[in-house]
Amino acid sequence: MLTEHRMASGMTVLEARPEGRARRPGVILLHERYGIDQHTRDLGEKLAADGFVALLPDMFHRFEGDREALRRGEERADMADDEALADLDEAAAFLRDRSYTTGEIGVIGVCQSGRQPLLFAAHRHDVASIAVLYGGVGNGDWEPSERRPSSVGAFIRDLDCPVLGLFGEEDHVVSVENVRRFREEMEQARKSYRIRIFRGAPHGWLNDTMPGRYRPEAAEAAWSELTSFLRTNFAGDRDRGHVVWEFESDISPGYDFSKNVRSA
Repeated sequence: MLTEHRMASGMTVLEARPEGRARRPGVILLHERYGIDQHTRDLGEKLAADGFVALLPDMFHRFEGDREALRRGEERADMADDEALADLDEAAAFLRDRSYTTGEIGVIGVCQSGRQPLLFAAHRHDVASIAVLYGGVGNGDWEPSERRPSSVGAFIRDLDCPVLGLFGEEDHVVSVENVRRFREEMEQARKSYRIRIFRGAPHGWLNDTMPGRYRPEAAEAAWSELTSFLRTNFAGDRDRGHVVWEFESDISPGYDFSKNVRSA
């Protein structure tokens, strides 16, 4: 069950807790371009069922436009880096202040919010691990702008935690070339990662509320990867004296990003 809280900034967060009294690590789950929709709520409850305290912050709380149009994908809300960092600071502080959490934090970004875990982990070096799902490393993320003055490459150089990246072969937003650049930048900076590209998966393949995009096999495998990655890093099982690189890709030898189209 999700519980709603209002932060001092006015931001709303939804929280899902596992059963029992044991203290659990916290996971900040960031929403897609639609805001906190049913899919985001479902993922929050799945995280709680898997043993994590999930927190879902409304990263669009400054948006003053039509929320229903936003949820339909007809409007778009932007997230400036400084605003997103402030929101994530507040969300992390909330989790660490709960008596039922261990104080350890992981961050998951999906689609439009894929950039924000990298942003947060580059500025706050007390994050256990982060995950990026089909976002965060698209063409625009490598180019600075007024509201996002640093490239994602700059974030990578400042990371101090392992990164999980999950992407799809048929994604029309993030190309395999984008993912390869992400991999190369992580290796040049000597940062630990696990990156996987799923065969035949379009953008949004985890979202079971969108039948045209949802790919059950990839979604099941990705969720297993995600929860295992979080547990491993929360348990402190990684050797900080070594850098681990894991890359797995299943794509056609004739891969052509220009043929990837938006799924319904």
